[in-house]
Amino acid sequence: MDIHEYQGKQILASYGVKVQRGYVANNPKEAVAAAKQLTAETGTGWHVIKAQVHAGGRGKGGGVKLAKNLQQVEELAEQIIGMHLITPQTSAEGKLVHKVLVAEDVYYPGESETSEFYMSVLLNRSKERNMIMYSTEGGMDIEHVAEHTPHLIFTEEIDPTVGLQAFQARRIAFNLGLSGNAFKEMVQFADALYKAYIGSDASMFEINPVLKTSDNKIIAVDAKVNLDDNALYRHPKLAEMRDVREENPIEVEAKEAGLNYVDLDGTVGCMVNGAGLAMATMDLIKYAGFEPANFLDVGGTADAKRVELAFRIILKDPNVKAILINIFGGIVRCDRVAQGVVDAYKNMGDAIKVPIIVRLQGTNAVIAKELIDNSGMPILSAVEFQEAADQVKAALS
Repeated sequence: MDIHEYQGKQILASYGVKVQRGYVANNPKEAVAAAKQLTAETGTGWHVIKAQVHAGGRGKGGGVKLAKNLQQVEELAEQIIGMHLITPQTSAEGKLVHKVLVAEDVYYPGESETSEFYMSVLLNRSKERNMIMYSTEGGMDIEHVAEHTPHLIFTEEIDPTVGLQAFQARRIAFNLGLSGNAFKEMVQFADALYKAYIGSDASMFEINPVLKTSDNKIIAVDAKVNLDDNALYRHPKLAEMRDVREENPIEVEAKEAGLNYVDLDGTVGCMVNGAGLAMATMDLIKYAGFEPANFLDVGGTADAKRVELAFRIILKDPNVKAILINIFGGIVRCDRVAQGVVDAYKNMGDAIKVPIIVRLQGTNAVIAKELIDNSGMPILSAVEFQEAADQVKAALS
């Protein structure tokens, strides 16, 4: 589950990580009030207005602006709230901005130059360990750094039985070229960041940039956080941070119905049971020269009600030109699935206006094919993978 920057900073602060302070605002008036309160608490004269959407690269899309007075705070908030922010991590339509974070200016002049670093905590699946990845090249896309200057990316593999060790935190500060108070603060920052990652059952914490201020403090200027959905039952307060407005509405509806659905950009809808078979079906569609419109796993119970629900969700995508149903009858019998498909088709009437191709294999597959073929419904049946691919190709040609 993705959360907003301001929410990620709340988690970080609760674990002792120093963050760029700020308040969230839903409209320009709230933004001005937030700026006044922030000035009273921190003394900041300038304010940073940040669009709150689930996407990186907001600055490149015009979603992060600096306000030098309260009038600019109001003007920029009015400009950003309600805009469709387009970044390298959004669709071509962009994301609608519902709120902004009014944050303090942390790039103030002082005894030394400011420095920006990159730091993230995530799972290294190949090593079966958590990992802190960090770089001196903060403020840049880490993919760009990895491609052009990979020697500037460092990692610390963390033994799960003992956690982040003090010598590792010190090595992070040393590799970032820090000394004095900044060195001590970076050691504390890395330790608190890892505790926040573990304590919130996160899948990823990415801070870009981590800032060394002109007075040698270390703070998180940004916070991109992904929480593990499977662990949210342990964190009801974190679960409340979910903003469904930032999610695909079809995916939200499917999740509430207990269906595993991911929206894609193709034209062939997929209805499959089992993640492995779903991936193979997507490959089958691409092999036939087309692109899958979705990943949809109906699970082990593919009765008429569930199949009809899956149909309706798939057909909410206007790009779908055909639907391929690929079910292996192990837990559920193929004839029950076939009857469910036929019943769902009858119940939906004229709502289905695209070709339906059904491939059933497993228990009672022969009976299932006969049910489909004798149903009188315009449903195409297939037995083999290649046959299903050929029928998809024929239907869309």
